[in-house]
Parts: sequence; C-alpha cells; structure tokens
Amino acid sequence: MSTKKTDAQPPEELTGIELTKIPTSAAGIKAIQSTFKHISEEVGLVNGIKLLSKINQKDGFDCPGCAWPDPDAKRAFLAEYCENGAKAIAEEATRNRVSPLFFASHSVAELAKLSDYEIGKKGRITHPVVLKPGSSHYEQISWKEAFELIGSELNTLSSPNEAIFYTSGRTSNEAAFLYQLFVRQFGTNNLPDCSNMCHESSGSALSETLGIGKGSVTLDDFNHADLVIVMGQNPGTNHPRMLSALEDTKKNGGKIITVNPLPEVGLLEFKNPQKPLKWFSGAKLTDLFLQVKINEDVSLLKAILLLLIEKEETNPGSIFDLDFITEKTQGLDQFLADIQQYDVDELIENTGLEKKAVIEAADLIAKSNKVIVCWAMGLTQHKNAVDNIREIVNLLLLKGSIGKKGAGTCPVRGHSNVQGDRTMGIWEKPKESFLNALDKEFEFNAPRDHGYDVVHAIEAMHAKKATVFIAMGGNFISATPDTEHTAEALKNCNLTVHISTKLNRSHVIHGKQALILPCLGRSEKDMQDGGEQFVSVENSMGVVHQSHGHLEPLSNELLSEPAIVAGIAEATLKNSKVVWSKLVTNYDFIRDKIEATIPGFDNYNKRVREKGGFYLPNNSRKGDFAPTHTGKANFTINAISDVTLDKDQFIMMTIRTHDQYNTTIYGLDDRYRGVLNERRVIFMNPDDMDEQGLQKLDQVDLVSHFNGEERIAKKFLVVPYSIPRQCTATYFPEANVLVPLKSVAHTSNTPASKTVVISVKKNDS
Repeated sequence: MSTKKTDAQPPEELTGIELTKIPTSAAGIKAIQSTFKHISEEVGLVNGIKLLSKINQKDGFDCPGCAWPDPDAKRAFLAEYCENGAKAIAEEATRNRVSPLFFASHSVAELAKLSDYEIGKKGRITHPVVLKPGSSHYEQISWKEAFELIGSELNTLSSPNEAIFYTSGRTSNEAAFLYQLFVRQFGTNNLPDCSNMCHESSGSALSETLGIGKGSVTLDDFNHADLVIVMGQNPGTNHPRMLSALEDTKKNGGKIITVNPLPEVGLLEFKNPQKPLKWFSGAKLTDLFLQVKINEDVSLLKAILLLLIEKEETNPGSIFDLDFITEKTQGLDQFLADIQQYDVDELIENTGLEKKAVIEAADLIAKSNKVIVCWAMGLTQHKNAVDNIREIVNLLLLKGSIGKKGAGTCPVRGHSNVQGDRTMGIWEKPKESFLNALDKEFEFNAPRDHGYDVVHAIEAMHAKKATVFIAMGGNFISATPDTEHTAEALKNCNLTVHISTKLNRSHVIHGKQALILPCLGRSEKDMQDGGEQFVSVENSMGVVHQSHGHLEPLSNELLSEPAIVAGIAEATLKNSKVVWSKLVTNYDFIRDKIEATIPGFDNYNKRVREKGGFYLPNNSRKGDFAPTHTGKANFTINAISDVTLDKDQFIMMTIRTHDQYNTTIYGLDDRYRGVLNERRVIFMNPDDMDEQGLQKLDQVDLVSHFNGEERIAKKFLVVPYSIPRQCTATYFPEANVLVPLKSVAHTSNTPASKTVVISVKKNDS
C-alpha cells in the first residue's frame, strides 16, 4: 500500500532547521520568557497578564490544556499554570479572527496547502459556516439552518448506527452529558473519543486488575511517596506542573526513577517558575534514568520483578507486603509460575540496559514501602500496551502499594476533561447500570449494542457504513492514524460537522457537505437565559470542580457547547421528552440530571460550588477491589514485545514538540531537544546513522512496514540523538501517515503509534 500526498497531510516543506545545544534544565526564566512572548503576540501583554491570573484559580477557569490537578488548598499566586498552558490560553484568546469574509477570501483548497501551524494561527472562528456540495468556499449559515441541516441528514439515515459522534477531551461535563444523552436518544452508542487513541489501554488494564479505569493517587500522595517511577512520559513538555509534584517528592526524601527511550530535560533538572528563587538554580529530579528500548517496558518490569522475587525468597516478608497480598489479591501463584519461566539476563538484553542499572532500580524499589508509578502514552500506544499497565499493577500489588497514602497508580491524562467525558458517559461500550439509569430518568430505551471506537469508526466510514460524522471539538484528521485512509473515510461521508473554536486541518478534509460550528472557549463568559453560567470538569485524579470564563465572547454569534448540542437535539429528535432548551437556560438543570444518573455526584450543584470542588469515589484509592470479576485485585500474566526487526529496520514512535499540545502547534521549536524552526525531523542513534550511511540533516523518506503494506512519509531531516539502537522518534501529526490503522493494542484497540516498524531511505529528489 503506497501513500500519495494529499491535503490530509501537512505539506512536505522544510522551514529552516537550526540545531542548538540541548538545555540541562527545564522551565525557569526561559519558560517565563516564552510564556510572555506568546501572550504578547496573541493577546497583548496587559490583557494577557490579567487573563493568566485566572487560569486554574478557584474563582477562575480551568486550563484547556492538560488534566494535571490543581492543589487542593492554596494555589500559586504568580502562576498556577505552565508554559504550554499559557500558550493554550493565548491561542484561545487570540485577536486573530476567522470570519465569513476570511472564508470568502480563501478557498478550502488554498487553506489545505498551509501547514498545521499556519492553519491554527489564523485564529478563532466567529460565525457558523457551511461548505455546500461542490462548493470551493465555506459560507455563512444561520444557526437555525445549520441545526436543521444536521437534523435532516440524521433523520434520513436508514439506521442511527450510520452516524458517528466523536468527542475531544476538552468538552465540559455538562456538554458531554447532554451530548451522550442526545446520541443515545437518537439510537446509537457510536461515541468514539480521544481516549480511544491515548489512555484506553490504561482504562482496560486498570478496570480488569483494580476495578476502576482511573488512577488511585491524589496530588498530596507525591508528598509522602518513598519512590516515584515515571514511565513513558515527558512531563516537562506535556504536563509541566507535574514537575512541581516531583520536586515535592524529592524535598520530602523520596526518590525518582525515570524510564524512557529519550532523556527528557524536565525530568533531569527543574527550575520552578512559581518560585522566583528557583528561576536560576534548579532541583535535580531523577535519581536513576533507565533508557529502555522502545516497547521493552514489560521486559524491564519482569527483570525487576524477578530480582525482587529473589530478594524476597532470601528473606520472606522483607520485600513484599504478604498481608496485603493474602487479603486483597487473587492470582499470585499463576503469576509467579509464569514469570519464573523467564531468564533475567535475556530480559535485560531485550531492554538495551546495563544489568547494574536494572539491579539498582530493583534495590530502590525493594527499599521503598510507598511506590507511585506514573505513565502516559509511551506505554499506552503499543500492541501490548495493556500488558504494560498490568505489569505495573503486578509490581504495585507485590509491594502493597495501592490503597495507602503515598502509593498507587497514576496514569497522567492528556486533555483537560478527557477523564470527565468518560465519567459522563462518552463511551462506545456503556455499562448496563448507566443505561438503566438513563432509561429511568429520561423515559426512553437506550441502545444496548456497543458502538464504534475511533478505529472502528474510521473503518465504517471508509466502507460507507457510516455517512454522517459529528465532532465535538478536536482535530480528528491530525489526531488519528493512517492519515490517507482516514481522509478517504471522512470524504465518503455525506455530512461532516466540527464544533470548534479555531480553524484546523479537519475543516479542509470534509464530506460532501461540511459545517463548522464555532463555540465559546473556556476563558469566555457563558451567558444563557438564566444568567451567567459555569461548567465543570474532572481532572486526572478524580476531582470535579467548576470553570468560570472571564472574557467577553469574541463574537456575538458564538454558542456554548451545551447550547449547540441542545440545538441539534431539538432539530433531530421528534419524540424526546427532554426539554433541551430548558436544560440550557441554567446548567444547574443539567447537573441535576447528572446527579440523578451517575454515582458519586450527590448534591452536585452544592458541592461543585465549593472552592476546589470534590473528589469522586475511587475504590482502588481505598484498597477496595470488589468491582473486579474476582472481587479482589488481580495479578495477571503478560507478554513481552513480539516485534522483530530486520537489519535495516527501526521502531519509530511519534512524540510532541515543546511548542505543541496534542494536535495544536503553537510554534516550530522543540527547545528541550535543541531543534528550532522545524518539525520534519527523525531522531536517530548516531551509530545507526553510520551504518545507514547517513549524515546529520540528510533528507530521508520514511517507509513503514505492516502486513506486507508500505506507507511513505517524505522529506524528513536526520537528527543524531541519544536514543537506543534501532529506535527512532518523529513528531506527530507529520508521521501519523506511517501508523497503520490495523496495528492496535489488544483489548483496548488503541492505535500502536509508538511501535511503527520503518526503514529510512535517502531522499534523492
């Protein structure tokens, strides 16, 4: 399968790379300078500073970036946000406008020739617009006409399952609840979301082993941990405020092990921007760095487990928490029988590490009674991603490090409310208890058949089994794998709809008709008939709190996401007993319905108004594992990576730059990796470069290999980097074209974007 270049991919244009010295520390004065540069350019310095003072404050609005939690008690006066959070707000509050005049002046074909960075910088969309069949330009449409168009298309389908309703993790609890209610009253569970592409593997593994698909720790646990293990994660770029929590761990005597194929500056030394005295002298974070080969985490964990088992056998009860294991767990004997079939030296050889480093890691774990393990997409986007997470749980269960202060699981989520969306019912495989609650409260029969996840949704659109695609937020084409295949799928649709704040590439990859419906941003006031409203979100650690915009909306034509959902529902559903327009007049009405149908939201409207919000119930946090199929925490048997490489092949993983959050590109620099003004790069081990006859900044084409198929991404620059042999890294979305749609994790069906087998060919054009 060869891949041709179309509008679905960013243009193959090099932008003038500059390689600089990699810094030795993260944040500090340079992060502050970058923050104010972006704010000044997009918003203006004075207004920007006022806006920043409200981010993540108890009377302010939740950052639309990551889901890292805010402190329960006092918030930082100077900056309860990070550099990339400030960039996200600058983009949302930008003075740049995409108006009907803009669309009249720029054809879709013209916009498609821009890079993702250039598209995003055009600014905020001010009016709803439609691309009519055969037209070359979007044009203004009234909200009433837009809703009627959607309703008409949905009601002409022969089955509700021919429509797909995607959700980004930025959507508020209130909007997400209304959205899933509308979709289920329409008659389908086709509710794929961004979780399907990032942390679905975490949810699958944790639900099976611990009875809840969420992490078990709170932010305060980092103050009490003996050891924090950070795996497959780059918090310095993706969750910078996490570095403050790790700094607290070190301050209180804890140790930190970092496991990652790339050395990440933020985990080496951190200069806390919230503390002026730390701007110039940083805190050392990582005590032991394990530079593991891509997707050899299970091999590493098994090697450590075998070393710990050996120590435990020498002195029973000195390493493992035997009382916890006996009382709380199931499956130990099977786990031990399986793991003892492995050879420690062979496992360590798989990892590419020196044995003494693995022994040192085992010694640190052996001495620690309270262990937190954190991870992100470096573990969740592999074929054996679920095994990665389950093996982490095995380690924590042996140590008794779940359900006590200073210990537990910590999957670090991406989008700011991706966890809340799932809590609200954005899931293609809803639980029967939730559907029963909807049936009772809203007097209808919700569909029981499971719907499409992201991968299955793309397959259905490609096969023309689904012909309407509606996205609540996000940039679907740039977030998904197999770019060309996904583009063909979207183009097969009769109607594509994007509820968005800013222009993105998904708006130029469209069906026969297309709508862009502009919504309010997090930072903007939300005025409804019942007065000014606030929304609520759930962070990575299960805290639900309010978010209250402070800016005047940039356009009078913007609607809130709940109002847009209500408008679509009223134009589509003919027999619904829900008074959609009433629910939107006052979001308390929506929260009342959430309270009536979702456990943990008792007295929702009262508790969400308390400063800092409230914690949702979490059984694993309490050491209660009754929800699992055995009623106890489950040990599991997990496989090591089965990927084999030919001599001239490599494993490629996709990563973000420091000027990027998910698919939003704020700039062209990756400051912490020493790459400026360029995104089309591939990081390679210098010895691999020598074997391939490659020099620094040679132009190459990347060819992925999967089941006899080949996909090509052209014109990348080779950058020598500290990365294990036969491992490479590229930025997404530029390299998403190389990720096969059918290469997915077992159980979770998450695309394996971190395990792509490629070869590297010199570009001679």
